[in-house]
Formats: sequence, C-alpha cells, structure tokens
Amino acid sequence: MSSPIRLDGHSLTRAQVLAVARGAGVVLDDAALARVAHAAEFLAAQVEKQEPIYGVSTGFGSNADKLLGAHRLRDELPGAVPAAEPPHIELQRNLIVTHAVCVGEPFPPEVVRAMLCIRINTLLRGHSGIRVQTLRALADLLNAGIVPVVPQLGSVGASGDLAPLSHLAIVLLGGGEAFVDGQRLPGAEALARKGLAPVSLSYKEGLALNNGTAQMLATGVLAVQQLDELLEVADLAAAMTLDAFAGRLGAFAPEVHALRPHPGQVETAARLLALLQDSTLADIPYHLVPKFRPWQPSSWDTPEAQALAFDIGWDWVPLNQRHGRERFYQRFLPFRGGKKHQPQDSYSLRCIPQVHGAVRDALAQAKRVLDIELNAVTDNPLVFPDKADARHVEEQVISAGHFHGMPLALAMSYLKAAIPVLASISERRLNKLVDPATNDGLPAFLIGNEDGTESGLMIVQYTAAAIVNDLASRAMPASVYSIPTSANAEDHVSMGANEARHVLGMVQDLGKVLALELFTAAQALDLRRDMINAARALARRTDARGFASKIQGGPAPDDPAWEAFLQEAEALRRQLAEAPAFRPGRSVAAAHAAIRSRIPALERDRALDGEVAAAVAMVADGSLLAAVRRAVGGSAAA
Repeated sequence: MSSPIRLDGHSLTRAQVLAVARGAGVVLDDAALARVAHAAEFLAAQVEKQEPIYGVSTGFGSNADKLLGAHRLRDELPGAVPAAEPPHIELQRNLIVTHAVCVGEPFPPEVVRAMLCIRINTLLRGHSGIRVQTLRALADLLNAGIVPVVPQLGSVGASGDLAPLSHLAIVLLGGGEAFVDGQRLPGAEALARKGLAPVSLSYKEGLALNNGTAQMLATGVLAVQQLDELLEVADLAAAMTLDAFAGRLGAFAPEVHALRPHPGQVETAARLLALLQDSTLADIPYHLVPKFRPWQPSSWDTPEAQALAFDIGWDWVPLNQRHGRERFYQRFLPFRGGKKHQPQDSYSLRCIPQVHGAVRDALAQAKRVLDIELNAVTDNPLVFPDKADARHVEEQVISAGHFHGMPLALAMSYLKAAIPVLASISERRLNKLVDPATNDGLPAFLIGNEDGTESGLMIVQYTAAAIVNDLASRAMPASVYSIPTSANAEDHVSMGANEARHVLGMVQDLGKVLALELFTAAQALDLRRDMINAARALARRTDARGFASKIQGGPAPDDPAWEAFLQEAEALRRQLAEAPAFRPGRSVAAAHAAIRSRIPALERDRALDGEVAAAVAMVADGSLLAAVRRAVGGSAAA
C-alpha cells in the first residue's frame, strides 16, 4: 500500500490521483481545513441573516426563482405530516437522493476512488461552503475502502457530473450501494461494516458534493495514463516492424525534424532511433536482402541447411536493363531481392514521427488541461468570505459556470480523434507485413505454405481492421452535440463525461491493435533475420558458382555475360560472408524476446486464439514494456 496522499486543494497531481485510484489513502491538510471551516461559518451566518443565496435559500436549476421560507406550505395540506428537517436541510438531502439516477454498469473501483480523491481536493480550496466534518466523512469513506456504486451513464457534463457525483454522496447519507471488500452492499450496511455513521447535510453541502467535474476528470486521468504508456508501445511496435522490413532510418534523423519541430514529432523520431540502436537490419543495402521462396526438397544442400523451412533467392539484373542506372549499380550490386530499389519507405513507416508525434501533442494538450482542472474549484455558487469590498452577499456568494466541462470535453474529443489515427497506422503496418505485394520479400501471411494449406497470420489483420473501424465509428465528438437540461435553465452542456468515458474504452481497444502488430512483427522479424542469416551462412560455405544457384535470371555458362554475372555473384557472396550476424535494435530484440518467452514462432498453422490473447495481455498489463525496460535499463527507448 502506498503512503497516504496529502490533499490541500492546490497541489494534486495525476500521479497522486493514480496512487489513490490504486489503493493509497488520503490525509487532509490542516491549513486547507481551516479555509473550509471559515467558508462554512460565513455561509451559515448569511443564512441566519435570511440572505437569498442560490442553492442554499433557493431551489436549483429552473427552480432558482423559488425562495425557501421558514416553513413548508405542504405542511398545511390536510393530513400532512410535518417534516423532521428544516427546508434548507431537506433541500440538500433531496438534491442528492433525486439526482442519483445513473444507469448502466458500474465504473471500475479505480475510477470511483479517483473521483473521490478529486472531489475532496477541490472542496479543500475553501470556496464551496462544505463543513469540515462532512469533508472528513468523505475522506473516511475513501480511506475505509468503501467504493460507491456509480453507474456509467447519466452525466451531461454541466452542471458538472451531477448524477454520478450524487451516487458518490448518497452513500454518505446511508443510501445507494457500495462495494466493500469485493461485496456489493446497501450504503447503510457498507458504512456500518466499516464503523462509519451516515451524515446529515447542512447548507449547500449537497450542491458542493455533486456539482463538479470529478467523473470526467477521473476517467480522463486514467485514460491519459494508459494512452501515455500505449504511445511507448506504439513506438516499440513501429520499431519492430521497421526492423522486420529492414527499413530506412534517414526519415528519423534529427536534422530532418529540426525543420518542422513539432514537439511530439521530434520526440518520436528520437525515440525510434533509440529503439533501433545497434540494429544491423535497418539501412541494410538492398542487394543483401534475399526474398522468400517456398521450400522445396532441393532447396538446401547440407543437413544443417535442410532444417530451414524456407528457401531464399535473388533476381539478377541483366546488363541490358541497367542503362541510365549505372551509378546506382556502382553503389549497389545488380540483384533484386526482398528490398525494393527505392530511396524511401511507405508512409506508415516513413511518417511514424509525424503521426505518432501528432498524437503525442494531443496527449500533451490533454495533460495540460487535466493538470489545471485537478486543483480547480468546479462547483457553484462560489463562496468568497473575505472579499473586502463586498456590499452585499451576491458579491461574496457568486453564481458562475466552473462546473461546465467543456475544457475537459474538448481535450478528450481531441484524444478521441487521435486514438483511431494511432490504431490505423498500426494496422497499416501490420497489413504491409502480411501482404506479399508490400512486405518486401517475406512470405504471404508470414507462413511458408508450400502446399497451399496454411493461412498463417492472415486473419490477425482482419481483427485489427475490425477494431480500427470500431474506433473510428466511436470518434465522433460528443461535445459538439449539446442537449439542454433542467427546463432549459442549463441550455448548453458539455457532454464531457461521455467524452472521457469513450476515451477510456477506446484506449483499451487501441492496446489490442498494437498487440496485434507486435504479434505479427515478431513473426516477420524472425523470418527476415533468419532469411538474411541463412544467406550469410550459405555465402560462407560456398563459392561463387555454388552461391549462384540461389540467383535467378542469370546467363548460361556459355553466354558472353557469364563471367560478369559470376563476378557479381561472387561480390554478393563475399559481402554476405564478411557481414556479422544480422540483428534487430537492442530494444526491439528485448521486446521480441519477451514475446517469444510466451509465444513461439509460427512454423505451421496452429490455433492462435490463446497466443493473440497472451499478446494483448502483455500490452494491457504492462509486462511487455517492463521486460524491455529491464533489458535496456530505463525506458524502452533508453
């Protein structure tokens, strides 16, 4: 269990919210509690003076024009039983019990604990009018491990997250439901089990408890933390795919990105170079990369080589096809293997910094908004007990709109657009790996398939495509579609709670797409590395004539071009023979090893459902990133 987090209303961080969400307790700062007490005493004094104050001596929302009297008119109805509570107290209780009407599955405990932490922190600013004892009761609820049941659907994001926060507060009153030690119990029973008593609310306390942005903020904090890690996974998956393609690194050079210095783009390019450090596959000369050929009984000439489940080869470029390309063939030998003779990779490889970087910038904007909101006051009205020049109470208890969730809603809508973009480029890289028209000499669907009976990783791409389509269809911003509430008193709302909830679910599905790319890239990397190293081994044990058996399109021995062909075959053989063993980047190798520790390479078709689930779990539980960080010492891009 983590050390308790001290809350003071001014210094709460995303990391602290995550700690509380995962089980840490909280302690309340004494100076902050003094501010809370001061505001509550001021508010009580104004009520004694019978000053009209919204939500204290008036109704809420469209009922704001109704002033509370000293007694209820309904008490004069025939047969009426006089209420046990004064109107001001009944008002606050009714606010909570009538607003706790969310529906759907409950939020996970992490979200609810984060909501409690955020709500306590904002109330500690001392501008909400809540009493110290009520705030302590809320903290006791959190520290006791009581998790109110908060269904996920019901907030329009103005006046804040009224309905979800009412589900938090109703448990304080002994109502609603809560999880305690894994059991779902009535609120009163949950309190009793932990030795806590129900609370009776005073002036404005109901409004202080349920008027704010804690649901959308808590959900956003958790989503941003997951997306932050998934961006690291996305870079790692992209780097593994680049190594599997024997890709080109020039597009990631620092001097390139200095010319368009978007921060996320610059960071991503640097991370890719770090992830690919020590790779001897990246930037490999075209002519050294063989292309896959199906295995045949005559493919290999030694028992050791015959253990290989593939064949390899090159096509020779005849002399009469080199006109105008002489300078190219002075630098590169005239053989076409797996790597296409072009100076640039496709967009899904070359533009990784621009795409991943733009998502990083969207995430940075969301972090900036969340960090401000964590220590903001978001209820209404706001209490300013020490305003020196106030002439009347309306200048000290001010109705404003800090509950409106639009700053968070737009930040989350930005992420909603960014998540499918990151998933889409990942799926395009995955597709390139399995498509023989685009995978630069690897086998179709990354399987040998000599007899036409095997599908390999064909359907992995289908699954990724289905998830990407689903993410794209969920990316519509909720914040652009306001539906007025409270008889049009609340005539423009943010829908920020829906935005943040969508982002949290979408982030989890993004992780599945990235896991599928890693699953596929690991298989492609095995094949690419093994094919090039097989070529290297062949070059070391044969002469030019023996090596030429792997080259198609060469002239016959009686052809005048034979000697030139043989010299060029010898040059290719010698370069391969003298080359060290080919390997991926250091971080890529660590990720590949972690995957292979749980998922073996695919030699022949087999059931893949459990292996795909294992890859998804390694991304979701952070074990893949942890393995890479351990191997390289620090971040995956160290």
